[in-house]
Amino acid sequence: MAKRRHRGSEELMLIPFLDILCSLIGVLVLIIVVLVVAQTQKINGRNPEEVAMAQEHMKLLKVQMEQTQANDALRDQLEELAKLKEQEQKGAEKLAVLRALLNTSVSTQEQQKEQNQRLLKELDNLMLEIRGLASQEAPLKAAIAELMAEIKKRQPPENKGSPIQVRPGGSGLAKGTKVFFIEATWEKMSYYWDETNKGTVSSAPEVIAADVQFNNYLKAVQAVPQSKLIFLLRDSGMGTFNNGAGWAQANHGYTAGQIGKLPIPGNGLIDLGMFREFIGTLPVPVVEKKETATPPKAAAAVPAPVAPKP
Repeated sequence: MAKRRHRGSEELMLIPFLDILCSLIGVLVLIIVVLVVAQTQKINGRNPEEVAMAQEHMKLLKVQMEQTQANDALRDQLEELAKLKEQEQKGAEKLAVLRALLNTSVSTQEQQKEQNQRLLKELDNLMLEIRGLASQEAPLKAAIAELMAEIKKRQPPENKGSPIQVRPGGSGLAKGTKVFFIEATWEKMSYYWDETNKGTVSSAPEVIAADVQFNNYLKAVQAVPQSKLIFLLRDSGMGTFNNGAGWAQANHGYTAGQIGKLPIPGNGLIDLGMFREFIGTLPVPVVEKKETATPPKAAAAVPAPVAPKP
C-alpha cells in the first residue's frame, strides 16, 4: 500500500523563533555594552567626590595617629619630669639638713667641747679607781684563802661512821674476773680506777653522756678481759644506777651479765678488802693543772677627742 504524502503546508517553520532569539541576544549585548561604557567612565568604580572624600579621610586618620603618638610621648615626658621634681625636692631637703648641721653655732660647739672635757676627766678618775682595785685584788685573794683555810681547820671532823666492808654475794666470781666498782648516790657516781683512787661524775644523764673521762673509763673497763662493773648503791642511788648502767649497755656494749649491784647501808667509808683478789686496776689519768690567769693590765688613758672646727 502506497504511503500517503504530507502536504507542504503542514511543515513546522522555525525561522520566526530564531529571529526572536537573535533579537533577544542583540538586546542583551547592547545592555552589556552600555554598562561597560558607564563603568569605564568611573575611577575604580567610584566617582571623583567619593575618591576625594576617601583621600581626606586617610589624611585625617594619619594625623590622628601622629597626634596619639605625640600625646603618649608627652605623657612619658611629664611623668619623667615629675620624678625629677620629686628627686630635686628630696635633694633640697637633704641640702637643708646638711646646711643646718654645718651652721652649728659657736656656742653649741663650745658646750660640746666642755662636755667632752668633763667626760674625759670622769674617765680618768674611773681608770685610777680600776688601777687601785686591781692592785688590791691579789692581797684580797690571799686574805680570803687564809680565812677559808682557817674555817676549814675549825670545822669538826665529818662523822662518816665505821668503815663498811663490801662482801661478795651470790655464787661468787669466776677465776680471772676483774671487778671495777662504781659508787652511786642520788647526785653523783664515783668510779674506782683502783682500790683507792677514783673519779666522780654527776648523775644527770646529759652530764654522763658528755663527760669524756667517765666514757673513757667505761671503754677501758670494757677492753679488760672478763671485766665486770659492780655498782655500790648508797641511799637513793637507784636512779643513778639506772642512768649509769643504761648508758654503759646502750653506748659501750656492756651485757646484763657484766653489770651488777650491791646495796651499801650507812655513810661509812667503803672497804673493798674482800675483793682485793678480783679488783681491776686502770692507770689514773693525769690532770693538768691550769695556770692562774694574770690580771689584765690597766687600759691606757683614752686621748681627748679633737673638737670640730667651727
